Amino acid sequence: MGNAEDLDLTCTNCGNQQMDVFYEVRSVPAYSVRLLTDRDEALNCARGDLCLAHCTHCAFISNVTFKNTVNPYSTGYEATQSYSPTFDAFARRLAADLVDRHNLRGKTILEIGCGMGEFLALLCELGENRGIGFDPAYLEGRISSPALDRIEFHKDFFSEKHAGIKTDAVVCKMTLEHIPRVREFVSMIRRALGPDSQPLVFFQVPDVTRILDERAFWDLYYEHCSYFSPASLGHLFSSCSFDVLQMRTDYAGQYLLIEAAPNCVRTGASHDDPEQVEAVRRKVSDFVMDIGARMVAWKTFLQDEVRAGRRTVLWGGGSKGVAFLTTLNLTDQVGCVVDINPHKHGTYMAGTGQPIVAPDYLKQYRPDTVIIMNPVYRAEIGKWLKAVGLTSELKSVDETPLRGAEI
Repeated sequence: MGNAEDLDLTCTNCGNQQMDVFYEVRSVPAYSVRLLTDRDEALNCARGDLCLAHCTHCAFISNVTFKNTVNPYSTGYEATQSYSPTFDAFARRLAADLVDRHNLRGKTILEIGCGMGEFLALLCELGENRGIGFDPAYLEGRISSPALDRIEFHKDFFSEKHAGIKTDAVVCKMTLEHIPRVREFVSMIRRALGPDSQPLVFFQVPDVTRILDERAFWDLYYEHCSYFSPASLGHLFSSCSFDVLQMRTDYAGQYLLIEAAPNCVRTGASHDDPEQVEAVRRKVSDFVMDIGARMVAWKTFLQDEVRAGRRTVLWGGGSKGVAFLTTLNLTDQVGCVVDINPHKHGTYMAGTGQPIVAPDYLKQYRPDTVIIMNPVYRAEIGKWLKAVGLTSELKSVDETPLRGAEI
């Protein structure tokens, strides 16, 4: 990975010249939601190093060894979560809230990083809006919606060449964490909107404070090169000539949501909060102290499962599952990975090669333990297992993994 002095430790969120490296994992999969239909391809996937550094000035965290060339984003990526009733209910509630509070009715909505277009379609359905979506991985025909005739999709990255698009709202969900040079990106969006445009600007990103609090190493992976707390996200938007209107968390504290509006003059770091910055610094320190024990506990638990002849599976074939398996170097300890998304069935986990199977496969496999990669789905998964007569032990990844033990 190289010595710290060989790395560029400049914060791309605020420009501070010296970030502090605090977490390193070598040779992790460079992509975790790309569909891999060949096991050998999954085992021999492109890799990169994870080297997280923390900025003590704005609380931003980034992978300072990230390289865009290792995992170019295009078709073949599959990150759709809407097959889950739990996630679908959240998305509908969020869309309805934005439409109602900001009177997004009969308006034009631009989404940057729209995926397959599910959320943009919801916004257009609920408010009779028009939509413009940008995403290189967009696939025509993946969604059905009565609003599709009012939406235009562009299989392209949004950039300054698209400046001048007239829009009443800009939405960007779960995209900013994939951008290495975040201030350049948000500044580009501000310039593209023009000096007189006043749309609502809504971004959603993972909240790194929860990741640090839970010692959630399964939420740290190569594709996420930028990690935000309220302190760093507020700094970013206010320093890029946006007024921060609201910031909050949702989805059991997993997502950080920001609403902003363009202002006419650069305001600098008006949203800075030194207490929040210091709180993140303490969380980073606590994470460093405890993360090794959390990993050892999980590895010990899974070794005990094997020795006891118990079958263990993961539920969740996305990035969390890939990070959990590869960080702990798990192969035979986990027999397969379950995912509700049918487009993932018959593919393999990047790095470790476990097959991704449909939930119905568990009827014959009959696992003793199901490790849930996202605890927000525990009730949904438990209900399904009970309905098909399976009595597997459920363990959420955020729980203490050793039975009766403390970390």
